[in-house]
Amino acid sequence: MTARFLSGWKRRGSGDSAVYLAHCSAHESDLLRSIVESMCELLTERAESAPSDELTAITGIRSGHSSAPQDATLGRLLPDFHRPDQDEEIGCDAVNGDLNGALRSINEPVIIDEKLAAAHCLLDTVPVGGGEIALTRAQADQWLTAINDVRLSLGAMLGITEDAPDELDPDHPYAAHLHVYRWLTEQQWILVEELME
Repeated sequence: MTARFLSGWKRRGSGDSAVYLAHCSAHESDLLRSIVESMCELLTERAESAPSDELTAITGIRSGHSSAPQDATLGRLLPDFHRPDQDEEIGCDAVNGDLNGALRSINEPVIIDEKLAAAHCLLDTVPVGGGEIALTRAQADQWLTAINDVRLSLGAMLGITEDAPDELDPDHPYAAHLHVYRWLTEQQWILVEELME
């Protein structure tokens, strides 16, 4: 998957009226839709499995899970707010699990909403079967969020680190996933460059 994504992003216009244009093939459309829909399913299942809370019923303020996801992919998308390895860096002795749990319970529903909104923006603007894509600046920003979240998901599954190989043996079960990860990384960078022009 070495071809440049779509037909290459091109900006038309400037300022608030700028539009970001590209053309995607049927294969690219199917791939994007499939991986983004899979991520949406994970996030939606997480949101819907949150325990019910009496305070939510009284105040209308939603609460989410207080514990981190056990799934590595969701854990990468919804990390803890504080990790023990940050204690020295931020100058505190320790932050116990109760604080992380409270922060997660309050903020996770909003974070999931924002991730799903970005994902749905991408799904709404990728033409089924391929075709022309035209994004406003706000939609392009949502695309970047969705692409980054999918990359995080794949990276967690692949165990991506700085030392990860550029290629895997073609017979490796995750070889195709690594190609998709690299492809998305390139697409993210191309769109960022166009937005920064």
